[in-house]
Amino acid sequence: MTKRLSPAPLLAVFGMLGAGLLVGVLAAKNCAPPSLPVIPPLSSSVTIVRPTPNVLVAVKDLARLESASFHMERVIDLSDKQSHLFGLVQSEDAILLVAVADVSAGVDLQQLQAADIVAEPAAKRVTITLPAPEVFHAELDNAKTYVHARHTGALAARKENLETRARQEAERSLIEAALQAGILNRAAQNAQRAVEGLVRGLGYSEVEVKVRPPADRAGTGDHVE
Repeated sequence: MTKRLSPAPLLAVFGMLGAGLLVGVLAAKNCAPPSLPVIPPLSSSVTIVRPTPNVLVAVKDLARLESASFHMERVIDLSDKQSHLFGLVQSEDAILLVAVADVSAGVDLQQLQAADIVAEPAAKRVTITLPAPEVFHAELDNAKTYVHARHTGALAARKENLETRARQEAERSLIEAALQAGILNRAAQNAQRAVEGLVRGLGYSEVEVKVRPPADRAGTGDHVE
């Protein structure tokens, strides 16, 4: 007679194995997957922005800085010599002009380049080299300029453009006189003060402003300090 085994022990074993498997699956679900190492990209680029000196734009906004003006007067004695009869008779057409003019000079700040401005915003320090001063214009004051005398000899031909020539000579000579009187140095010094005040208003505490020498002194390499 065959003895039959009871299924209870087998069921108990399979139950224990199933519970262990279930616990393992739940534990695997609750565990975070292992982190993979971060691999840098094959190539990359970084944009670095370096601010340019805003002083350049601010100073250029002044455009032509007229920093000196001289009010000048000069008497122009101009004559047109004429000869007749193979040089035996001399005559002339002459004019005496009292000329009054305003001669102005300054610096053209539109000529500034980025290399002319060395700015250190962190240290609040800036060095500016201005263009050379120049004469902007000489304008006769027509209300005060007049012909004092006009004389045409008996045998002389009257030159209708003599007054025009006298006015042109007046402008040329008055510019020359203003240059000799130091109008360019005065313009350079006034421009330095004006630009320095402007730049200090932008927040810079250490400001050095230089001016290039005029064209006839460019070979010396000096600056107006």
